[in-house]
Amino acid sequence: MADKMIDADILIIGSGIGALSVAGKLCKEGRQITVVTKGLEKACNSSLAQGGISVALSKEDDYRLHFKDTMAAGCYQNDEEAVMTLVSKAPDIIKEFIDTGMKFDTDENGELQFGREAAHSLNRVIHAGGDKTGLLVVEQLLRNINENVTIMKNEMALDLCVKDGKCNGVITRDPTGALKHYKANHTILATGGIGQLYPSTSNDTTITGDGMAMAYRGGCKLKNLEFIQFHPTMLTIDGNAYGLVSEAVRGDGGILINENGDKIMEGVHPMKDLAPRDVVAREVYAHYLKGEKIYLDISAIHDFKERFPTVTEICESHGVDLTKNLIPVGPGAHFHMGGVEATPCGVTNIDGLYAVGEVACTGVHGANRLASNSLLEGIVFGKLLAEHILEIERKAPDFEYIMPEHTVDILPEKSEIQNKMMEFVGIVRHRSHMGEILNWFEQFIPKGCDTFAALDLTKTTNEQIEVYNMLTAGYLIAKAAMDRSESIGAHYIVD
Repeated sequence: MADKMIDADILIIGSGIGALSVAGKLCKEGRQITVVTKGLEKACNSSLAQGGISVALSKEDDYRLHFKDTMAAGCYQNDEEAVMTLVSKAPDIIKEFIDTGMKFDTDENGELQFGREAAHSLNRVIHAGGDKTGLLVVEQLLRNINENVTIMKNEMALDLCVKDGKCNGVITRDPTGALKHYKANHTILATGGIGQLYPSTSNDTTITGDGMAMAYRGGCKLKNLEFIQFHPTMLTIDGNAYGLVSEAVRGDGGILINENGDKIMEGVHPMKDLAPRDVVAREVYAHYLKGEKIYLDISAIHDFKERFPTVTEICESHGVDLTKNLIPVGPGAHFHMGGVEATPCGVTNIDGLYAVGEVACTGVHGANRLASNSLLEGIVFGKLLAEHILEIERKAPDFEYIMPEHTVDILPEKSEIQNKMMEFVGIVRHRSHMGEILNWFEQFIPKGCDTFAALDLTKTTNEQIEVYNMLTAGYLIAKAAMDRSESIGAHYIVD
């Protein structure tokens, strides 16, 4: 096994906004934090987020209105208490974040600018650098950490060390290929979602469902796995997705049209192009299946290139002539509402293990996340998790990690998993075909196991573990989709 046990007080797996929000608070209290990240510190969905942060800070707004919009977008499947915690604490926490040096976009008078995004009843979304919000937030959070935080880059977490319902650390593999055994008093999953399980996604290439798969192997409760939000507007050329075209483009007047110039959201929903994401994604997908090309008409947006520098860069680097005011788009996997069941403070059913950000399911998003609530969730619930850890004493015991004997004989290509997921548990699901996808997944369960159990890490590469995690997460999502018989939110069934 690993040469030695490495002591860590607080171990965070992942380096997005949730992870850095926790680390920023704890390091200022003198706690020692080790952040293990599969890629570089900015290789996370947070850095790619073009949308902003929804927060009730304008004179016209109130957190109760934010609560109402969040519940409606989530089809009232949300946990009301978690939603109220999020929206009511958000204004003060975001003001505090601004006080640390975070600069959001302001008008000529220095007042915060509020944009509109889907399913919001008024303008409440703040942005930074136009459509660079996520990246600039990550950069500010990195500035907010101090020497008490050690970031281990290009190191993959492989399995949690769980015994008798208690988590005491994690096994990783470092860039040299060596296995490492961390003993941690507190282990935090902040690994993001499952976007790379689908052929088109807005997610970073590292986001392969690792946290959810590890949590499952460790005995964690999982929740709402069937709810996967697809973003309606990925830059899509010849069937391939090349990046996100922010919803803020539609908020500023962008309109979805087909190749004949017909407005595709006309008569579909009262909010038209700013209807909830699941509604817009299904409509775009329906036209896409008919072989139509769908475009975002941006002719009504003045100063597009200044307003949306990231979208402009993505479009121009892929040969899209923005002077024609048409951006070719298609849907792609964007956000997982489900995940590891956790409280707003990140507490799971495993002692010593916490979850924050997209890997967690606090119930705050219900069946469909309200636009720009995800960066908010990472910042607010990250702070609450840090405060919770400061209130409790926990010492992990020394113990030996017993290497499982299971190995994998055959594994599919990632692209095969992605295509199967889109076909069977994508934007539209067919009840009669659910058994087929489950049977396909089950052929990859290791011999002698009744589920996707932990593997012998000495005989398994990081690439194999990643594919295995994708299979595990896909299997669990398909099972959850099969168990929910009614269409609701992002889970849309056609019989």
